[in-house]
Amino acid sequence: MSAHGVDLGQSVVLTAARPGSPIARINRAMAALNKAIVVLCSIALIAASLILSYSVAARYFFNAATYWQDEAAVFLLVGSTFLSTAFVQAGRGHIGIEALTGYLSKRGNAMRTLVVDAASLLFCCFFAWKSWTLLHEAWVDGQVSGSTWAPPLWIPYSMMALGMTLLTLQIALQLASSVDGWRNR
Repeated sequence: MSAHGVDLGQSVVLTAARPGSPIARINRAMAALNKAIVVLCSIALIAASLILSYSVAARYFFNAATYWQDEAAVFLLVGSTFLSTAFVQAGRGHIGIEALTGYLSKRGNAMRTLVVDAASLLFCCFFAWKSWTLLHEAWVDGQVSGSTWAPPLWIPYSMMALGMTLLTLQIALQLASSVDGWRNR
């Protein structure tokens, strides 16, 4: 039986890097960064739930206008979603065509993982690049949201760009670890 909860006490980096190799050291650093980010994302989720609860209570009990709460909660949710993707990938929590696992040999599964990682890396590289261009445009043009509060859009775009960059790095590390593990067998 497997549980899909977050356990910050355990290392979730599932790679084949040789102990002491540069890839293994980078993996350890990435795991520490991922753990710190997940703690911050957890705090952001709690803050979003508190903001939304306050918004509902303020509207219901006091008929108070809530023009910033929904957008602030969305920014926190977007940030925590994108920033935590590398942590999820470290535990292979994203799509990996698991339905084929039982039908393939050990070598076949290793090849499946390699192909999925390579395709994911290409997609995430493109997504990260486009996220950084979106951030740049929002920053240079001074774009703000269309709400009354009008916060700058570079805030959520920066979290999206950073999160996708960290996810891309995590996939690249897993791919490099797999290749390194194959070379040294």
